[in-house]
Amino acid sequence: MKPHVSTHLMFQGDAADALDAYAAIFPDFIVETVERPADDEPAGVMRASVSFAGHRLIVIDSPPIHDFGFTPAISLFVDLDDAAVLNAAFARLSEGGEVMMPLGDYGFSRRFGWVSDRFGVSWQLNLPNI
Repeated sequence: MKPHVSTHLMFQGDAADALDAYAAIFPDFIVETVERPADDEPAGVMRASVSFAGHRLIVIDSPPIHDFGFTPAISLFVDLDDAAVLNAAFARLSEGGEVMMPLGDYGFSRRFGWVSDRFGVSWQLNLPNI
């Protein structure tokens, strides 16, 4: 079997809300499957399989609460080809989140911004110099 790599995102109770938010922001964010726990288990997402512009994501809710969350050292870097789409995505991801680099021209990109969303997931949105 050929190796396959996916990005794994572990939430702590808000995976379903995150999936809904990301699908509303990015048309290419497609939730393919969602496994939910049995009725006698804590609510949440046991496992969701996502295709995001050809990239594979695995999304879960962790039943135990951990002393750690997401870190900006790992982020989803998204190249977009339309400044208006980038601006809209950045604005929506910024709501309730933290802007780490505001939208601007940083030399390596015509338009770039880095944000940690309200769920703690770090996003780098980029309009490449092409």
